[in-house]
Amino acid sequence: MKFSPIKTGSIALSFFAMLAPLALPVHADDKTSSFDRTTQMGPDPFLPEPNSYLIPPMKVAKPVGWKNGEVPTVPAGFKIEAIASGLSHPRQPYVLPNGDVLVVESNSPGLETVKRPKTIVMGLVMASAGAAEKPQNRISIIHDGKTSVFLDGLYSPFGVVLVGSDLYVANTDAIMRYTYKDGDIKITDPGTKLTDLPGGPIDHHWTKSLTANADGSKLYVGVGSNSNILENGIGAELDRAQIWEVDRASGAHRTFASGLRNPNGLTFYPGTQTLWAVINERDELGPNLVPDYMTSVKDGAFYGWPYSYYGQHLDPRVKPQNPELVAKAIPPDYALSSHVAPLGLAFNSGASFPEKYKGGAFIGEHGSWDRDEFNGYQVGFVAFADGKPVGKVEPFVTAFLNDKEEARGRPVGLAFDKQGALIVADDLGNTVWRVSADKQ
Repeated sequence: MKFSPIKTGSIALSFFAMLAPLALPVHADDKTSSFDRTTQMGPDPFLPEPNSYLIPPMKVAKPVGWKNGEVPTVPAGFKIEAIASGLSHPRQPYVLPNGDVLVVESNSPGLETVKRPKTIVMGLVMASAGAAEKPQNRISIIHDGKTSVFLDGLYSPFGVVLVGSDLYVANTDAIMRYTYKDGDIKITDPGTKLTDLPGGPIDHHWTKSLTANADGSKLYVGVGSNSNILENGIGAELDRAQIWEVDRASGAHRTFASGLRNPNGLTFYPGTQTLWAVINERDELGPNLVPDYMTSVKDGAFYGWPYSYYGQHLDPRVKPQNPELVAKAIPPDYALSSHVAPLGLAFNSGASFPEKYKGGAFIGEHGSWDRDEFNGYQVGFVAFADGKPVGKVEPFVTAFLNDKEEARGRPVGLAFDKQGALIVADDLGNTVWRVSADKQ
């Protein structure tokens, strides 16, 4: 049987309305209304018993965008301003050495097929969130306060990194290399392919986060799984749910770490050779399972997906299991709580923010759909001490949901600019925000 690409709109709405009553009730200790999300923040999160659903608990924020004069909320002592607006799904900012800011604007390649109810539900979610509109698949540049097209004709790009004069862009199916000269505001050459990446014909998790090590000899790229939990078959997961290490000279790659369902925000902790990432964990085990997380990524480590989560907690849906591999699964460093959908990560070097933020992590939490109370929809902050996360997630940039729980925006990628201000890509608000200390 051949399945058609996802169609959103009235069909999806009707289908969901028909199946929603079939969703199974949650366990008493799993209800979001009484659940303390802070118990799932930190190195040892509370993990309720898993549940299963034909249709998961679901709540989708109606997209309304930002009205004139509206901006996100930041803590006292900070100010926020839009430095670019009217974009087309800005996903990832990247600051060039001269201070110009690149902004990756992209959309899904739209390759996933309808095979089960969740796929239709996710089509509804994406359409409701505005993610099916205005695909551009390009990189823009913010230069001298003006925004223009920097690099066009890309294929669902996400990650970008500059090494010397080589600018690398992670399309959904390949890493491309372009020549960049300081001060360039447009690139027109077609580029050169460094290496292929897992793309179609399904491409469930299409975003490919990208970074480089300190000496520029290696690139690291996040390759998400091709399913939630193997519904497309184990063959569809070849070379996926991994972070690749790519040799910049040859394009050859090896698996750096595996068992990572959807790794994003790849970045090295300042002054170290320790790679960190944020991970979107699996769905449909309950509104409070499984916590998304932030972790240092250890060379050769296995983090559980699909067989287990948070170390060696078995996922009951996976058959057959792999006991030998599960025995090697290690828990991540820090839980963010369930279904916040982290997509961006940036560490603060302490250039301009107050001392409490020095060395800490800022996390772009895109926001939940797989629970009946919202979670995420913010830029969160996690303090670090001796190179490790401590305490709870603190809201830092908020009000992406208004008082009617409508979505004004959804944060994705983050970066710090040359002045030490935080840059936030908002792919629903189609805006790039800049957060600075009031003294600037």
